[in-house]
Amino acid sequence: MLHDQSLTDLARTIRMVVLDVDGVLTDGGLYYDESGCTHKRFNVQDGLGIKLAATTGLEFAVITGLDSPSVRRRITELGIRHYYPGQHRKAPFLTTIADNTTIPLAQIAYVGDDWVDAAPMALVGLPIAVANARPEIKGLARWITTAQGGHGAVREVIDFLLHAQGKFEDLWQNWLQP
Repeated sequence: MLHDQSLTDLARTIRMVVLDVDGVLTDGGLYYDESGCTHKRFNVQDGLGIKLAATTGLEFAVITGLDSPSVRRRITELGIRHYYPGQHRKAPFLTTIADNTTIPLAQIAYVGDDWVDAAPMALVGLPIAVANARPEIKGLARWITTAQGGHGAVREVIDFLLHAQGKFEDLWQNWLQP
């Protein structure tokens, strides 16, 4: 994974990653069963990446346009404390998160894929788009993942941040121990 030095330097300063759900943590599909319940597909590697990165002190937040019991359950499983469901205007919640955690917006990365992510991406230090994001969102991004949303894009972001911050190798070596 090659990145220019200015992007790597910026990644070293990131203390929090704020995620969209549909199209970022999931593949963006809405799956309905015969009773009308909605189901979503999450990537387990993204989830493990979030849990591993959290052990290094990296914080996570989720702001999503929909409010779904399955998403709430996944967010709880991942131990993400900052969760704002049902929000299409996300910028005010992003500033609330920054204020409540005292993490400056310049030290926050935001990962998005669609127009609802535009305003928060314009506020953070490291705006990131997933590979299958809308063209307008890619235009706002400082970096675009190679993986699509719901297919390891979040893990790609986490791995990049951990490498840039010098935390990746220690985490990896820990998993090599019997």
